[in-house]
This record gives sequence, C-alpha cells and structure tokens, in this order.
Amino acid sequence: SLSIRGNRFFRIGSSIGFRFLSVSTTRKTFARRFRVESVASPTESTAGFDEMVSGTQRKYYMLGGKGGVGKTSCASSLAVKFANNGHSTLVVSTDPAHSLSDSFAQDLSGGTLVPVQGPYSPLFALEIDPEKAREELRGVNQKSGGKGVKDFMDGMGLGLIADQLGELKLGELLDTPPPGLDEAIAISKVIQFLESPEYNTFTRIVFDTAPTGHTLRLLSLPDFLDASIGKILKLRQKISSATSAIKSVFGQEENRDDAADKLEKLRDRMIKVRELFRDADSTEFIIVTIPTVMAISESSRLCVSLRKEGVPVKRLIVNQILPPSASDCRFCAMKRKDQTRALNTIRSHPELSSLKMIEAPLVDVEIRGVPALQFLGDIVWK
Repeated sequence: SLSIRGNRFFRIGSSIGFRFLSVSTTRKTFARRFRVESVASPTESTAGFDEMVSGTQRKYYMLGGKGGVGKTSCASSLAVKFANNGHSTLVVSTDPAHSLSDSFAQDLSGGTLVPVQGPYSPLFALEIDPEKAREELRGVNQKSGGKGVKDFMDGMGLGLIADQLGELKLGELLDTPPPGLDEAIAISKVIQFLESPEYNTFTRIVFDTAPTGHTLRLLSLPDFLDASIGKILKLRQKISSATSAIKSVFGQEENRDDAADKLEKLRDRMIKVRELFRDADSTEFIIVTIPTVMAISESSRLCVSLRKEGVPVKRLIVNQILPPSASDCRFCAMKRKDQTRALNTIRSHPELSSLKMIEAPLVDVEIRGVPALQFLGDIVWK
C-alpha cells in the first residue's frame, strides 16, 4: 500500500509491484493523507506513455466513453502525469455535468482558467460553463432590444424572413437551448485554444468529454457547421448577384457585406477545428470503458463512429478491474469471471482488438485530489 505524508512519498509493504522512491519537493504540502490499502495486481499492458510525453509540439488528448466508467479520473490523472513530466498542461471538461472539481478536490468552476495546486509543472483546469455563455448571449440580445438576430438576417439580405420569424420569440430559445449548443460552445473554446495567445504556453491539452452521444455531436459539429455555412453563403451569393444587377442599373456600387465576411471567417475556423480533430500527429481520442458487456458494446459503437469521423483512436482503457484473490468470496469470483469474459470479448472484437488495451485496476478508495491522481497515473500511464 501507499501513504503520502506532507510532501514525501512512502512505500508501505510490498503488495503493489510498483517502485516508489522518496521524493522531496518545495511544492505545497498536502494537508490530507491519502492511503491505499489494496489495488489489483499490476497488469502486463502498457499505455505507451513515453510516446505520449515525448516532443514539445502541442498535442490534444480526448477521453470519452459511457457515463460512469471513470473518464474524469483517467483524464485528470493523465493531465497530472503530463505536468509532472515537464509539460505545461491544460485539462478541459466539456461535460455539462462537470466533475473535474470533485476529481481534483478543488473548486475549478467559473468557466475560466484555474491553476491546480500540486503538480511540478504548471497545470490549469477549465470547466466550460454553457450557462455562462448563454447568459452572455442573452445579454447581447437584450442590449440590442432583441434585434440582434434580425440585424444579422438583414445583413444577409434575409430581412423579410426575419420579419416573418419575429413572432417566434427567438430570445426564448435561449432559455430552452436546442441540442448541440453545449457542444457549439465547446467548439468555440477549441478555436480559442488554436488562436488565443493565453493558451500558447500549453503543450498538452486533455479533454474530459461528456458521455458518448454528446461527444459524437461535438466531433461532428465542425462538418455540420461547415456545410450549413456553405449553403448560407451560396444563398447569399445568389441574392447578392441579383442585388448587384439591380444596383448596376441605377449606377450604385455594391458594398461587400460584413456578415458574409464573418461567416466565411467562421467557416475557416470550423475547417481548422475539423482538421485538428482528424490530425493523427496532434490529436488522439482514448476510449474509456469497464469490463461489462453493456459498456463494451457502447465502446464498440463509439470506436466505429470515431473512425467514421476520421478521428484518430488507438488506445482503450479498461477500468475497474478486480484483483485476483485467494478468498472464497462467491460474489467476487462471479465478478472476476464476468470481467475475464468481457476482456476476452475485447481481445477478439473486430474493432476493439486493434486498439492498445490498458488495464486499470479497481482501488479500494475514491481517487480524489492530486496525490491520489498521481498514484493512479503511475499505475495506468506506463
């Protein structure tokens, strides 16, 4: 088992099979004591962390899968591991039901960059706050007297349609946002990661994504927006050509529309995000699952969908694996039998068998706080 007292690590007993050296650091002393009584036996699998940590080029790691399989713990432990290996790291939660704060045992809410206390290199966390973004959008709409949407439509030469839509009370849609708005807000943050100077220092960005359905919407959104903007621009071009012909009769010059410029810039950004999601040199999606039939079935569908979207995926974490035991616990024996069957299913699966499988053990404490995440990271990310 392992105990962490103050700012030193101590190895207790010899049941874990991992070497922990005494380390002294000037970092903040942890007030709470973290103690693990037992863990599963270490597995043969390796995550290939040397490859993940090598190089100074920025890399993005997205962890996702079925709800409740431990995505946040795995993402947080990976972020801590990167920071402890010299990378300035950012961990981002795109899940509306955030749990990063719980994982790090620190308040990370507010939708802004928050420094995480504990790791050796800079580690920041960001919980994307959809409600805050919606409030900002409501504010803009209220300041313009509700005319923001109509002004935009007028700029597109579609003012008549805007008048016809006026009775739909577009502002009320912000109170009951359509599906996909959370993902659109997450995409806007990704654009900031690509363009904003304040994010330039980060060489590793780890995403703790929402459950499978939300994640697939997030990954497919750039394609959808690119196609939609393309259709709008084509329509705008037709309207503009007709307007230009009329204006030329009266000797008036055509002025290029600001709204069309903005749409083209947004389209260029969507193309950048789409290319980022599909760039095998800078992005990787890691599927997290547990050894149950239901979780593996969902992981299989996710893997197929990711490959269909062109998103690089080559690692699969199987979390919460029970340790072997000599006890006569019938419940534990049945669980181990089910888990062994599930692991064999993965090894023979047409999609999942091609992924590098990382077996993560079940531990007897809640993984919460940086010391616990360091411990988990040293077991999983080898």
